[in-house]
Amino acid sequence: MKFYKYHALGNDYLVINPQDLLFPLTSEKIKTICHRNFGIGSDGILLGPLTSKTAQFALRIFNPDGSEAEKSGNGLRIFSRYLWDRGLVSEESFSIETVGGLVQSVIQDAGKTVRVEMGKVSFWSNDIPVVGDGREVIEEKINLSDETFTFCAATIGNPHCVIPLAEVKPAIAKQYGPILEVHPLFPNRTNVQFMKVLNRNTIQIEIWERGAGYTLASGSSSSAAAAVAHKLGLCDSSITVQMPGGEILIQINNDFTISMTGSVTKVAEGELSAELFVD
Repeated sequence: MKFYKYHALGNDYLVINPQDLLFPLTSEKIKTICHRNFGIGSDGILLGPLTSKTAQFALRIFNPDGSEAEKSGNGLRIFSRYLWDRGLVSEESFSIETVGGLVQSVIQDAGKTVRVEMGKVSFWSNDIPVVGDGREVIEEKINLSDETFTFCAATIGNPHCVIPLAEVKPAIAKQYGPILEVHPLFPNRTNVQFMKVLNRNTIQIEIWERGAGYTLASGSSSSAAAAVAHKLGLCDSSITVQMPGGEILIQINNDFTISMTGSVTKVAEGELSAELFVD
């Protein structure tokens, strides 16, 4: 079974064309393929292109734990690069349907950079979702066994919990990310970003990704964290998001629609062996 591997700032995905599937892509098979030791190793699988009634292409996004993600900014950039490499798109804007909504992509720099119009950020609890009365979830308290954080919640088609802090390090994401991901406040689980504002145009984040764990970079996390920084009045509308894997540029419009621009690198293409799936 053919696969194509790319990374976007260290966040790596496998693209599999549904026409190349030799069997149903079950949760267990996804876990095997994505495993860092027993499989190819990746932060997820992008299944596409699929047919769509509302867009030029459709895409399904799977996490390495076998669950399905509504949207992934890095995944969308990678999928856009794949479409470019296969000669399916040009430098003109094209549309992609995801479970988390429709996006527009534009290829730049011969595929090495991609801009994605990610959609509109909402802070409303019913949209995210967050348990409780309908409200914008801004600067609320969340209690853990040994710590209390102030957080904001947002969605850009998938849920995010953004925690502003004076300092952020990988250790805090790894310690508290898995607890916050499954906190009862978030009925669909959540992605978590620990955010430090560096100046009016720059933030730094550490990421715990729902279904994937500690992650070097994330496009939707960058979008959500930047939107929160702007919502709180801490940053202007053009924000560079620094992550362990690199930087993404986020542009926020007046209605909180988001434009995300970042790099994509092709890693490899090859064939999955049938022996991989033998018990």
